[in-house]
Amino acid sequence: MDIPELPRRIHTLGEEPPALHIISYHTCWTFHTALKKALHDDEYEELKELRLGVFIKFQELGFDWASRLVHYMLGFQLNIKKKYELWSLVGPEPVRFSLLEFENLTGLNCEYIEDLERPHCVVTKELTSFWEMLGVHVKAGPSTQEIIAAFERCEGWSRDDRKRLAYLAIFTGYIEGRKYSTPTRVSLARLVMELERFENYPWGESRLSSPGLGVHSSAGIGANYGNPLPNNPSPPILAYKGRKGRRQFKEAILDAGTLADWICWSLWL
Repeated sequence: MDIPELPRRIHTLGEEPPALHIISYHTCWTFHTALKKALHDDEYEELKELRLGVFIKFQELGFDWASRLVHYMLGFQLNIKKKYELWSLVGPEPVRFSLLEFENLTGLNCEYIEDLERPHCVVTKELTSFWEMLGVHVKAGPSTQEIIAAFERCEGWSRDDRKRLAYLAIFTGYIEGRKYSTPTRVSLARLVMELERFENYPWGESRLSSPGLGVHSSAGIGANYGNPLPNNPSPPILAYKGRKGRRQFKEAILDAGTLADWICWSLWL
């Protein structure tokens, strides 16, 4: 079968940026441990079962190789115009990763909304008071560093406020994934004052529009590089635990012989 002419690659072959300190580098076990310690046991278990708890469960599976794998996939990324799709070369053929695959893999809401980056949120006295407890200026979004500091003094907070803090931890550490000292987007962080709205916000759109979490897992990749869990847990991103051992991801992507495995994105299984 003849392959149609493809868009140019974003990075010139052989000049891809090094896979250092990217994606999940700023989401570490120290941060995860601090989050778990700050919550009561029942609060932590409740958090894990909510929609955003998929990030906590994924952290517990031990995928410390995920950032390098994502980097290699993005290193072979094609320059396309569609905002919510990623296309990468796998062997000689392009593979799509879009909101459809992201929603299937993670279970996160990916429905379209117009005010995605700047949702309307009124600055109330309750919001101002909560930001004061965080120790963050009301016009700024909290950083991971500030969230960790808040973990140390949240014992006397209300259950809802501790839940807000936990949600902000997921937002800063897993969704945004910025450096510890870098503030997050305040327009999105403020949504935490409405817990149900924060829980159901289309984080899939927000995340895939600035690639990072996106290509963490697929069934073919998981089968080759992870240890499958019994009973096929849902969503699919939670179906594999840890890694089998060191694998040469870049060589595997370049190897056309492994194309069948790499192309098995969840949407097409």
